[in-house]
Amino acid sequence: MLRFLRRTFRRKDDKRKRNFRKPPALPTGQHIPAPAKCRDFISCHVILLDGSEILVDVPRKEKGEYLFRKIVIALDLIEEDYFGLQFMDKHQVAHWLDKTKKIKKQITITPPTFHFRVKFYTSEPAILNEELTRYQFFLQLKQDILSDKLPCSQEKAVTLASLALQSELGGFDPDVHNLFFLSEFRFIPKQDEAFEVAVLEAYKNLDKNMTPADAEKRYLEEAMFLEHYGVDMHSVKSKTDGNEYRLGLTPSGVLVLEGDQKMGLFFWPNILKLDFKERKLVLEVTDGDTEDNTEPTKHKFVFLLDNSKACKHLWKCAVEHHTFFRLNNPVNAADQKKTFIRVGSRFRPSFRTEVQLRRGASERRSVPFERKPSRRYSRRSSFSHSVRRVQVSGGGPDDHFRRFIPAEGPAAAPSRPNNPIGGLRMARPTRDDSSRSNEGRGDKEGGKVGEARRPVLFIEKL
Repeated sequence: MLRFLRRTFRRKDDKRKRNFRKPPALPTGQHIPAPAKCRDFISCHVILLDGSEILVDVPRKEKGEYLFRKIVIALDLIEEDYFGLQFMDKHQVAHWLDKTKKIKKQITITPPTFHFRVKFYTSEPAILNEELTRYQFFLQLKQDILSDKLPCSQEKAVTLASLALQSELGGFDPDVHNLFFLSEFRFIPKQDEAFEVAVLEAYKNLDKNMTPADAEKRYLEEAMFLEHYGVDMHSVKSKTDGNEYRLGLTPSGVLVLEGDQKMGLFFWPNILKLDFKERKLVLEVTDGDTEDNTEPTKHKFVFLLDNSKACKHLWKCAVEHHTFFRLNNPVNAADQKKTFIRVGSRFRPSFRTEVQLRRGASERRSVPFERKPSRRYSRRSSFSHSVRRVQVSGGGPDDHFRRFIPAEGPAAAPSRPNNPIGGLRMARPTRDDSSRSNEGRGDKEGGKVGEARRPVLFIEKL
């Protein structure tokens, strides 16, 4: 009997030792351990918008709210409902962590890696209550432009890049901030020498006394007018012809694009039903108010996605956008039949709406926080002959070049014997269409389906 008990307790002790795993060491970053009595946990890596990492040991039985709450507390973030934690599944489909479900039920790749990101882009980011919240939006928009998720004209990109430099470096210093120093930064996907020269000129003309907070606020004021600001894009296909489209979720509705051409906008009030089945997403919409007071025509649009996981993810994102931007309060179980939320799904948004955030906004004493420097790259060793000299008023080009490139110090040009660098010439950025559209922003309450022309999709009369 004693031998049997010894074997039993030995097996239980071995199981506890196997379940207890020391978290992997982080070269840099913060570690939030699990409670002292917890031996069975999941080590979750969370990458923040400034590039730093936090390792959180989450008890295996905890829900997503536990992890999200730990990150929010670590950041001292009050306006938390604009943000979320995103991760990739084994099919490389991005998902937002559901705070109402257990983490172990959602992740398919271990150890899991989450990205802290902006989930809902407010239509007026400059009036956010907290400076820390505006800083997080500023970091997210910088990433969106650099990754080409948010298209930006050359002229607008120059302005935004100069404001980003003002936020990180402060006022322009001619003894340090030269072209070689500037080449260590990345602002747009296809950054060339002419763009860097234009950014340096714009940065030089900014107010040297502009604070980082003011520079970030102005950055948001400029970025909010970009055509696709705050549009959550998803790739879909037509059911009949197989053409590829993109559905963009906006504060005002669902935007349909074929390539870069706008095909139409389904405003939230005109969407009667939003449903999915396997890999098919179904929208039932009306034409809105008619001039002759006749009954509006109903249409049924069917879109195809790569798999059922991607389809459900798009459906959930659409429901969350509608809830956050259009409703005063999240939908509860009693009101689910009055909305287009699918009856067969148990998914319910678990956040405050934008209306609730603005109503409940409260002033608190300004809390200082650390602004971390952006990632640096190797600087250019020289500039091509296409960039000859910088045009300035007064003085020759060589004098201006020497004023920008000191002979000594961290900002000095790399030594290149027998290959002297000539003067530099200012190159104008290419001006492209900077016209903006209000379709992607929540300043309209109604409209007709398909403002430009209707997409050639599978349509059924109901």
